Amino acid sequence: MQRRLERHPLFVYDEVMNRRHFLQSLSVVGAAATLGRPGFLRAAEAAAQPKLKIVSVETYPVRLNGRPGPATVPKFDSDFDPRRWRYRGPFAQLVGAVVVVIKTDQGITGFGLGAGGSVAAEIIRGHLSHLLIGTNPLNVELLWEQLYTSGEAYGRRGVFVMALSGVDNALWDILGKATGQPVYRLLGGTTKEKIPIYQTALNDAMFEAGLKQGVKHFKASIQEGVAEGRDGMKRTIQRLEGLRQKIGPENSLMIDCNSRWNDLEYTLEMARRLEPVKLYCIEEPLSPDNLTGYERLVREISSTRIASGEHEYTHHGFAELIRHQAVDVLQPDVTWCGGVTAVRKVAAMAAEHGLEFTPHRGGSLFGLPLCLSSTQCQWAESFGTNEPSSELMAAMMSPYRDGFYFPSEQPGFGTTLTEEMIKRHLVA
Repeated sequence: MQRRLERHPLFVYDEVMNRRHFLQSLSVVGAAATLGRPGFLRAAEAAAQPKLKIVSVETYPVRLNGRPGPATVPKFDSDFDPRRWRYRGPFAQLVGAVVVVIKTDQGITGFGLGAGGSVAAEIIRGHLSHLLIGTNPLNVELLWEQLYTSGEAYGRRGVFVMALSGVDNALWDILGKATGQPVYRLLGGTTKEKIPIYQTALNDAMFEAGLKQGVKHFKASIQEGVAEGRDGMKRTIQRLEGLRQKIGPENSLMIDCNSRWNDLEYTLEMARRLEPVKLYCIEEPLSPDNLTGYERLVREISSTRIASGEHEYTHHGFAELIRHQAVDVLQPDVTWCGGVTAVRKVAAMAAEHGLEFTPHRGGSLFGLPLCLSSTQCQWAESFGTNEPSSELMAAMMSPYRDGFYFPSEQPGFGTTLTEEMIKRHLVA
């Protein structure tokens, strides 16, 4: 079966992807292995004399959007309460955000966003910092490999990699500041002067706010799934029909299922019934571990694309997604997936295999450099734009105007973070 994945009409792409045979002549693992130590690191080291040395590593679990996270000890009505399937605890995703602060002997401070909450903070304090103190922070690739290898016995996925992400991003921030370059230039420069935002919207008010600001691309968060049965299916379809009418036929509409459609036949039926809505993509309908299920979705759904990877870890995990032909749109999160060092390799793999590359929360100052430098990325997901925010989140938001994000030209990531600001938003 051959199928051309048409990009949004606002963008022109030369690639024609054969979804069934595109891996026959390519090796994912081999492609990742060729992504060795980049030349710009050698140049940066030569330019930054005397060599820098890391003197301190601090980690702060924070409330990113200013709101308290979920209760540590929730109350459920019974063992079968549907809310039990949705409880994510205090360490996952944005409620578990951490900011890593790395200082050098030359007065350069790097800030990196990661995740994993207090668990990640303990991993950094009790483990990763031992491999960082006294080293040259400009050896970013070397340090990533040493840090990742040191955790292979217990942390190839999940909170260990979230902790590693914060550290790696802080190192890239130092690299940019040491060389006087924004991170997107360290990645090879930009492939576009600005990039459209796609607004992730939890409610109708966020859709309306985006439309007023010139946003043309939207993603709706799906709140109901298998647990709500046929009635929930009908409500979801009616809601998406209404949202399509609200934004008009010319704008893009995507959905994020948050794994709530975690049943293959349910997802296939929903995809068929939603064909009139003309979805651009369906994101993470199944568990991230259900690779065989995603293979079938990619193979059998022709009306839209299948997006996944928000909850995948490092380029090694994405190599498996690609090898299984289980995804159309790759969605790594630079603050969870292993930092810039890992995600730039995912971007290279996307380019080699003709897949779309759409980082989760790509509108953050940490994610935008990867969106700008990739030929496979056509838009950046909202981060703090038209959604609940705080001064901390605002300090990591990309410049935004008329439906577009613009690159920061400041050295490093260009955040306005300070330790004092971070401490005002600590998780109690």
